[in-house]
Parts: sequence; structure tokens; C-alpha cells
Amino acid sequence: MIKLSKNDVLDWVDQHQQQLSDWHQVIFDYAETAWREYRSCAWYVERLRAEGFEVEEGSGGMPTAFCAVWRNGDGPVIGSYAEYDAVPGNCQAADTKQRPRDGLSEHAGGHTDPHSALGISALGGLLAAKAVMQQQNIPGTLKFFGEPAEKVRGSKPIHAAKGYYDDLDAAISFHPFYMFPLCNTTRWDTHCGAAYSAIYTFECTDPENWLSQHGEADSPIAASHASARAPGANDALIQMYTSSKMLRESMVSAGTGWSMNECILTAGQATADNLPAQVAQIQYMMRVPTIEMAETVMQVLDKNAAAAAGISHCSWRRDWVCKSRPGLANHTLADLTYRNLELVGPPKFNQGEAVNKAREIQRNLGIPDMEKPFMDACETLISPQDAERELRKQLPEWQKNFTSDDYTEYCWHAPTVRLYIARPTLNAPKNGSKYPAWVMNALGGIRETIDPMINCASKTIGMTIVDLLTQSDLLQQAQQEFQQRTGGIGGDNWIAPLCDYEAPHGFRWPEYVHTVRGDEWWIPESPGK
Repeated sequence: MIKLSKNDVLDWVDQHQQQLSDWHQVIFDYAETAWREYRSCAWYVERLRAEGFEVEEGSGGMPTAFCAVWRNGDGPVIGSYAEYDAVPGNCQAADTKQRPRDGLSEHAGGHTDPHSALGISALGGLLAAKAVMQQQNIPGTLKFFGEPAEKVRGSKPIHAAKGYYDDLDAAISFHPFYMFPLCNTTRWDTHCGAAYSAIYTFECTDPENWLSQHGEADSPIAASHASARAPGANDALIQMYTSSKMLRESMVSAGTGWSMNECILTAGQATADNLPAQVAQIQYMMRVPTIEMAETVMQVLDKNAAAAAGISHCSWRRDWVCKSRPGLANHTLADLTYRNLELVGPPKFNQGEAVNKAREIQRNLGIPDMEKPFMDACETLISPQDAERELRKQLPEWQKNFTSDDYTEYCWHAPTVRLYIARPTLNAPKNGSKYPAWVMNALGGIRETIDPMINCASKTIGMTIVDLLTQSDLLQQAQQEFQQRTGGIGGDNWIAPLCDYEAPHGFRWPEYVHTVRGDEWWIPESPGK
């Protein structure tokens, strides 16, 4: 029965290849950025309802999130999810030359990882498993989440804290490969680390009280434009920015594999050049191996914010964007999923029209045609254990987690596997030059180059779901391992959700806006436009 179930998963994905490809093109073209994925979310909600799922929109208080449930009698609850947020400034058409998608600025959002294919791959596996469950009357529940704003680690800490993962028996997390050796494999021991992100807001609400008035006597009117002006919010932001850059080495120990990035969300008001800026906002995100390191960094940032506000006559506050936990291994699920990947086989890119598309990109960049334009590693499996050994060569022995992604939130509520399938990646030119970023973005949208990954991932995910529903011993083994590693939910080694904040969707995140000029990206396409 199990073998037949798996063959039926393969058949379903093969029969729906064109449909999955078409769906992916829709999400790729929407390419909406964090917390603003309205059309992408609406598409998933409509699609899942058409497939018979009960869908809660706006789950966890997030307008672009959802929770979809399909039940087929009493049985295990298996979870998975879609991501669909894109990245500002990466608007690339699914084309072999550099150009933004039709009617958009190059500064608009674009899929880089690509999350468009991540979500459709997970959906394909889910629907394939659902079809088999119906055909063979396999009991169980499928729970599928819409997870917005992953690029800022947005939704999963909130879903976790609000109890949405509490009833899961197992979870499957998929991501297109993004770094070697994590290509066509599953994570073994070294899962992603913690991530904290916060927005610091500076406000200058009483600039008239910046200095005493004893120097105003020579002014013809009180508080004239000739008076000394308060530094204001922009100055506070710049002080925060420079202080945090200078003090990086004082935040955590060197060589710990951490990073911190910042993004200016709002900077003053462009309405008068002689008034201090009233409000300015800067966002920080740090990716660290441990929660303790994240807390240490935040202490330094808070001190920097207080100092910057103090010298620029501003108040300040900190609002959380995310607090996500480091990941937790589950060898049982990692092994099971990888064995299914072995049955499916790696995606194949160096064949058919995909090769022609790759060579066309290379010719447009002045690179001679390659016999095999795609990297061999993209068509090769690597076992979780071998990938782990290669990864550990780059890390100190004490470090248990590396890089960050908020799939880790699932790990603390149910046994969770992290699956990687190769995205199309070109061989480097022989002259040692590097491809511009648009190439990877384009390859993630061109049907012929991205569809092999979607096909492979959907099959692997679907087969793994069927295994978990039909092989109770495997699911029990995965849950026993989860129990051993954590002590159970609430146990001695369990990490509770860190999220103690509401969804930060109300900030000035980049988005499309509607004006009398029509729909447009909030960053102008050209000066004055």
C-alpha cells in the first residue's frame, strides 16, 4: 500500500506539472514585499478553498497570513507552509536579459530565494498527498500556513506564540538551496540560529525647547527661523547608525558567525528645510547562533539609541519585528525525507530548453556557450551526514547553529525536517568573473529553469507526508526523538516562544501605493517621476 501511495504522489505531480508552473508564474509576478503580500495571500486563500480547505484569513493578527486545514478523519496532523514575500530593489522579469517586470521600476520587489517557488513546491506536495489520502482513504489532517514577511523573520514567531503549531504531529519545511553544501539534502544537526529584529523610532516633538531663550533677544520675532534649531530625528538616526557601526566589535565575541544589518524605514519629512525632522526610523536585524548573543546585541543597541536621542533632543522607542528561536534537529525526519529525495532523484537542469535559456543569458553577458551551463552540484544528491561534515568544517566546535531562518519556530512544537532542493545555478565563467544578481533572480522565474526544482520538491514533500500518515512507527520515532531533545513541550530543554509583541505590519514597509497618478511602487522609477 505504501509503495502504491508513493507512486500515486509521483503521478499526481507529473500530471499537474503545467498547473504548478502556471501557479508559480502568478506568485513570481506579484512579488510583493514583507507585510504587503495582499495579492499573493489572496491567491493562496482562494486556491486552498477551491481544494476543500477551511481557511482562516489574517491568522495571528497578520493581514497577509492564513491558516488552512483539511481533514480526512482522525489521524496525525502534518504541517507545512508557503512563503511569498519578495525583496525590494530586485524587480527582475523572468527573462534572459536584465529588465524589470512590465510596468514596474527596477526598485520594486522581486523574488530572490525564490519564495514564489518555495510556496508552490510546498503546495504541490500538500495537494499530491491530499489526493492520495482521498484515493486510499488515509486518515489524517493537513495544516498549511501562509507565512508572510520571512525576510524580516516576521510571521512564524507570532503563529508559534499564538498556538497555531501546538496541534502538529510533524512539520515539513522546504527551502530552495541557497549555499553549499546544503544542496539536495536535509539538515542534520546544525540548524539555523536565532534572529532578533527591531525598529528604533526617534521623535522630536518639542524642538522649541532645545535651548533656553536667552539668546533670542536679537531676533525680531520669538522663535524665528534664525534661531538655533534642534538637531531632530534625522540626526538621532545618523548617530544611532554610526555608533552601532563603530561598536560592532564590542557587541559579541569575534569569530562567532553572527551578522547585523540595518535598514532606514523613515527619515524625516521633505516639506521644509529649516525645521528639524520630527520622526525617523531605523530597523536592525541580527542573525546569531544563540539567544544570549541576540540579547547582548540588543543591550548595546538600546544604549546607542538612548545616547543618540539624548544628544539630538529626541525621544526613542523600540518595537519588535521578530524574536525567533534557534533550530532543533530531528534525525528521524531528516533521514526519512532524504530517503524520499533519493527515490525522486535530484532535479535535472542540463537538458532541454533550460540549457538554451541558460546559454542565452550567458550570451547576453558576453560569456561563451557552455556545454553544461548549470553546476553539477545542482544535479547531485548529498546525504545529510555528508553535508553536515562539510558544513562543520567552517564552524567552531562549540557553535550549534548557523545562519538564520524562522522555520526554526516549528522545531519547538513538533518534529520538523528542513529540506533543500537545488535551485538553478550557473557554472562560473572561466575568466573568474561573477554573474550579476539579476541572473539568479531570473533563473528563479523562468519556467524552464525553475520548474525542475518545483517538481522535485513537490514529489519529495508529498511522499514524506504520506509516509508520516501511513507509517505510525516512523512518526512515533520522530516524536520520541523530539521528546528526548526537549523534554517535551514545557520540558527542561524546551525553548518557549519568545514573541511578546503583535505583528508589526503598521510600519512604513515598502509597498505599492495608489495615487491620482495610478498604482505605483513607492520608490520613484526615476527622479521627479
